[in-house]
Amino acid sequence: MIVSIHQPGYLPWLGFFKKIQSSDIFVFLDDVQFEKNGWHNRNKIKTSENWMWLTVPVNAKLGTNLNQIRIDYSSKWIKKHKKSIELNYSKSEFFDKYWSNFENIYEKKYELLVDLNMAFIKKIMEFLDIKTKILFSSSLEITEKKKDTSSFSLPSYHSYYNDLTTPEQLYYGEDENEDINRNLYDDEYW
Repeated sequence: MIVSIHQPGYLPWLGFFKKIQSSDIFVFLDDVQFEKNGWHNRNKIKTSENWMWLTVPVNAKLGTNLNQIRIDYSSKWIKKHKKSIELNYSKSEFFDKYWSNFENIYEKKYELLVDLNMAFIKKIMEFLDIKTKILFSSSLEITEKKKDTSSFSLPSYHSYYNDLTTPEQLYYGEDENEDINRNLYDDEYW
């Protein structure tokens, strides 16, 4: 079984969806500290001349978890994002087929950044027919977190994977349950 984890960013790149598609279970790491000027609330789009940043303004205090970050609607950022995307991608082959779905997401005015990001991610997963089971780290029983959040401990269950309906049902089969408390980015392990 392949369990992957990643933070839900704003309009993630195609490789992010390949990671989800290649997983049996994908965990959205939503209970880590928000990173200012990171990918949580911004991304770049290609323009005719260069790259352009699209940033979702947020109200964030130092140390606030990603799943608690509120979107700031005091500026006209939605209009700017929509216009920038339309201007730079409206001539793309499938733009008309998908654009209204994204416009609807923008118009919903989500309170939390994570909800906006997940709306885009879930819609793209739907378009790509990705049916990977998704969970949120905030709903799991994390027993330990390191400061850099590149490793953590999950509860270890010795049953085989079945149809997950609740976060408590995240199981590891005997064969897959090697050292789940390892550093996820340890080159020696991989």
